[in-house]
Amino acid sequence: MASILKSLRLAADPNRMRLLLLLEQEELSVAELQEILGKGQSQVSTSLALLKGAGLVDDRRTGKNAFYRLTAPPDLMGLLREAAREVPEAAQDRHALRLTIRKRQDRMRRYFDELAGKFGRQYVPGRSWKGIAEALLKLMPPMIIADLGAGEGTLSQLMAQRARKVIAIDNSEKMVEFGAELARKHKIANLEYRLGDLEEVPIRAGAVDLAFLSQALHHASHPDRAIGEAWRILKPGGRIAILDLNRHHFEEAREMYADLWLGFTELEIERYLKAADFKNVETAIVYREPDPPHLETLLATGEK
Repeated sequence: MASILKSLRLAADPNRMRLLLLLEQEELSVAELQEILGKGQSQVSTSLALLKGAGLVDDRRTGKNAFYRLTAPPDLMGLLREAAREVPEAAQDRHALRLTIRKRQDRMRRYFDELAGKFGRQYVPGRSWKGIAEALLKLMPPMIIADLGAGEGTLSQLMAQRARKVIAIDNSEKMVEFGAELARKHKIANLEYRLGDLEEVPIRAGAVDLAFLSQALHHASHPDRAIGEAWRILKPGGRIAILDLNRHHFEEAREMYADLWLGFTELEIERYLKAADFKNVETAIVYREPDPPHLETLLATGEK
């Protein structure tokens, strides 16, 4: 049996307390614990070694990975759950854990990623991403859509094929003029361009069925306000869809693309959405570019 005094001394450290509380819910690898806690490999491994030495955790090997599990006594964990109220990060860890488990369990997405990497490498008559996109658009129910940060409106024009109406919002006068001219040229009557900002959208409250932000949020000065505006303009039961970059370190993007944010983590986007009162929030990394800097695309959805 582990020494009670030694166990209490070890568990009194907030980071080791967080480790034990996480392992109480799920077996986790060092890499997964690093991601959840935002700590380096050395710090996490050292803490796990101390906890294992005290008999509070154990590990098992699966291939090249070691998964840690809780062996601490229930009485000690009861005390830690009470003490966790004094550690703000503990509540955040629960949200991060859900994301980690979702990634681990999502075998289907990894399979699709492999297929996606092969798609287009070999010529197959009639098969293209545009064809697939057109087919999916035809299956989309007719809705009123707000394309927030639409740019020249390439996606707006695609969605207008099926939507009842698309309202394309951008803060660049030239983009709005160019997009509006394209819509007139192609006689897309249900597509309207409006000059406006993501954080002060020129659409009345409760007016749209879908708020769509494609690679726009990282240009917002206050992403939380932009998501709050999306919530405001949605009808009850309406949905938000965000495509943006996963957090990266390609600093050149600030100059090359005028990016204010170097992407967002899934946890950050989830927090923004839940803070704005969106329900049924889901996030996923849906694409990784094959060439450096290997930017990843993050998809997030939620319901009002």
